Amino acid sequence: MIKSPEARVDKFTWKIENFSKLDSRTSLNFKKLFYSQNFFLCGHPWWICIYPMGENVDYFKIYLDVDSLPRGWSEFADFTLALINQTNHKMTIRYEAKHDFTEAGYLYGYSKFITFSELRDPIGGFIVNDICVIEAEITVCNSEEHDQSQLNNSLPEQISSSSQRDLVDFKGLVKIEKAFVPLLEEVCSWHPSLVEFLKKRSRTHMFNEWAFTALGRVLHFLKNKKVKDMNDDACNHLQILWEELEAFRFDLSWLKPHVQFALDIKSYHERAVHVKKLRKNVDILEANLKIARRELVKAEEGFEERDLNAELGYGKP
Repeated sequence: MIKSPEARVDKFTWKIENFSKLDSRTSLNFKKLFYSQNFFLCGHPWWICIYPMGENVDYFKIYLDVDSLPRGWSEFADFTLALINQTNHKMTIRYEAKHDFTEAGYLYGYSKFITFSELRDPIGGFIVNDICVIEAEITVCNSEEHDQSQLNNSLPEQISSSSQRDLVDFKGLVKIEKAFVPLLEEVCSWHPSLVEFLKKRSRTHMFNEWAFTALGRVLHFLKNKKVKDMNDDACNHLQILWEELEAFRFDLSWLKPHVQFALDIKSYHERAVHVKKLRKNVDILEANLKIARRELVKAEEGFEERDLNAELGYGKP
């Protein structure tokens, strides 16, 4: 694997003017995305990406992206994304993460940075004079002494070893990570339009590679994750993968219900816990009721009901 130069730290500040008038970037057919200008680190372009419009979602999303890289390139980066509070810096929101960026160049960040109501609050300090400020601070390190086990155990789940990242031919169109190929072959046999769609659009080889890699990542996630694995981090990870895949404009109507099911599992977990608790309470009540019934039957043995309103009397001669 190609290694970049020794570690260094860089910070980029993106001052977004006329924030309320942002329009989504249209190149590469990305939907609802807006990119900063490139900033360079270790000779490669990075950028910050946001979803400013919030269509059908409640949260402002901020991601880090890297692009136009040689095959086999990889950077392990510690990075911080920050939404600057311009009136009170103590209220600045920061998101810290570690991630292994590769030549495939897909978004990584946080899909629930802040609610749109908080972001747009006129006294909140995040948008002042229609200006929003976002910072990215990156520490890139490719040391051989890097703790690979930590990377393997972190989200998003990556196929990170060089042997697993072997690229193989897929239908003569692109080179794809070996682990993705059986999954892609299976779904393309069910939905041939996936391949025909890209052929008709006459996109570049790199674009096609990104598209099938994005699809492979979502399929790999759904194939390898279990219901019990879908915590907050896993849901955020899948949401990022799905939004990236949607950008390539495949017909994903067949896949969307499965992704939505996975994303809804967190609420299912919460409801399942609540139902389990109620069932336990009912079981306890029913057990106590059985005990109470037995005690009642025993207490009623030889017991004669009397009219409590009757006079006691004192007898008549």
